[in-house]
Amino acid sequence: MRLYFSPLACSMATRIALYEADADASFVEVDAKTKRTLAGDDFTKKNPMGLVPTLETDDGQLLTENAAILQWVAARFPKAALAPTDDEGRTRLQEWLSFIGTELHKAIFAPLLDKAAPEGAKAYALGKVEPRFRRLEKHLTDRPFLLPTFSVADAYLVTVLTWTVATPIDLKKWPALAAYVKGVRTLPSVAKAFGEERELYAAEMARAGTHPIAGR
Repeated sequence: MRLYFSPLACSMATRIALYEADADASFVEVDAKTKRTLAGDDFTKKNPMGLVPTLETDDGQLLTENAAILQWVAARFPKAALAPTDDEGRTRLQEWLSFIGTELHKAIFAPLLDKAAPEGAKAYALGKVEPRFRRLEKHLTDRPFLLPTFSVADAYLVTVLTWTVATPIDLKKWPALAAYVKGVRTLPSVAKAFGEERELYAAEMARAGTHPIAGR
């Protein structure tokens, strides 16, 4: 299978899941601005919206949307135990994936990280941080993961929370959340994915003539 990704984007969650599953996969970097691969191919021919992650399966299917891809990986590699198998557990997984995707990724980080977003939109997004992070802080107090064991929801959450370094959000205000990120990053699959993508991100910024964000 082949994962189309951009360094430190939400696609890193799928890289983490693939590493956790010890899956045989290749990775194709996509320039988020030009919508082309580093080889110069037009990525919109794979995904008309030009968005990552996009996963090309071994039988040629193209999968899009982060939450859907993560659940596909979990189902494809059941021995990795990246998702619960009982009805309640699966519902809780979907609950957290939806929360991360809508309440964190799109509601907060999308406007904060968009250079074209007006200051009013950024201020509005920052106003949503407190109740959402408070929910996470409460849930993750004395818990190492969102669910009883590491899941694809954790792969997504730790990826999204990595983006705080590029925003005014200070995780130190939420000790349990900061401890969660620190703990999850020690997992071999997460450490490997983050280390690789941080280097790729630095290279991307160098090509663009800018500097990588410190700590990313």
